[in-house]
Amino acid sequence: MISIKDLRLTYESDGLPVQAVNGVSIDVPKGQFYTLLGPSGCGKSSTLRCVAGLEKPDSGEIVLGGETVFSSARGVFVPPYRRKLGMVFQSYAIWPHMNVFDNVAYPLKYGHHKLPRGESVRDRVRDLLAMVGLAGLEKRPAPLLSGGQQQRLALARAVAGQPDVLLLDEPLSNLDARLRDDMRHEIRELTMRLNITTLFVTHDQLEAFTMSDTVGVMNQGVLVQEGPPAAIYRSPSTAFVANFVGSSNVIPATVTRLCDEPRVVEAETALGPLLCEADGDVRPGETLSILVRPEDVKEAGDAAGGPNTFRATARKVVFLGPSCDVDLEAAGLSLKAVFPSRCSVAAGTEVMVHLPAYACHLMREEAGSGSDAKPSAPAAEPGAGSPAVHVPA
Repeated sequence: MISIKDLRLTYESDGLPVQAVNGVSIDVPKGQFYTLLGPSGCGKSSTLRCVAGLEKPDSGEIVLGGETVFSSARGVFVPPYRRKLGMVFQSYAIWPHMNVFDNVAYPLKYGHHKLPRGESVRDRVRDLLAMVGLAGLEKRPAPLLSGGQQQRLALARAVAGQPDVLLLDEPLSNLDARLRDDMRHEIRELTMRLNITTLFVTHDQLEAFTMSDTVGVMNQGVLVQEGPPAAIYRSPSTAFVANFVGSSNVIPATVTRLCDEPRVVEAETALGPLLCEADGDVRPGETLSILVRPEDVKEAGDAAGGPNTFRATARKVVFLGPSCDVDLEAAGLSLKAVFPSRCSVAAGTEVMVHLPAYACHLMREEAGSGSDAKPSAPAAEPGAGSPAVHVPA
């Protein structure tokens, strides 16, 4: 297990302090796969490096597998080589002067992960290489492996000593798209088979969603939301999370009344009154935002006058095979939609649009993590997710 309590880390940049990690607290149960997701500079890698012992935090506490490896209150700092963890770096960091066998065998022969007398290093290495699909390559020089093979070798070496915790620092970013897809599944299967507690860092939402039990979204050194992948995507707590995780329509709204159905409220928008869901308590007259994912924007056929239904004009239609990306305009506002490819919508035509109440998620901003909390990486960063569509009032 991993337990992080109120972790804080400050760097100095151009003579000024920068709060890289600001009060982060995380609990990862035994065998769970936890991902820190966020843009470059958000503090996710700094948090991971603190767990690894590569950075010494200013304050807080870190417990790995029941052992306190850092505590500012108790003056504890366990050096990296004594922590019961394995780590895979973005660059893999395999030893180029060794062959495949020796790369995996090294931590079993020397240092903290040395095998007890009587256990066979050769048998352990062969089992690990078979597990990661490198059987038969024991004698191959490490630099002559492909990118995917080097990734597998780094994984085998990281888990060779049967660590309590596995740390993964964007290990898929150097692979091509096909290899990334394959390695996502292989890493997840490996961690489940070994029942190893895993902390993974990435800026790629697809990696986070497909591999994780829990996702924690970070921004400006703060953990702004955590939960199962589906909850993060469907119910983002702030505009920043909605902006970073997928493409979204964010519509300004004012609450007009609370409905009889639990969690359902009516809000006035430029599109007219919309029924939507609210996760917390809201009051009539309160100004909030409505989040609608593009895939939840539906064609309404010839229906008119129903709740959450309005007429829009298709300004642009892009055929993507199984679906079409459609830019809509209604009441002077812009909306993104994803329609099935068999739809009959064409650019310049009118279409009746329906926004299901269950898909209209009412959210409020939180101080320091809302729409004015800009990602510290450019919006076009690969894998960082598509920007939200903010609908002007």
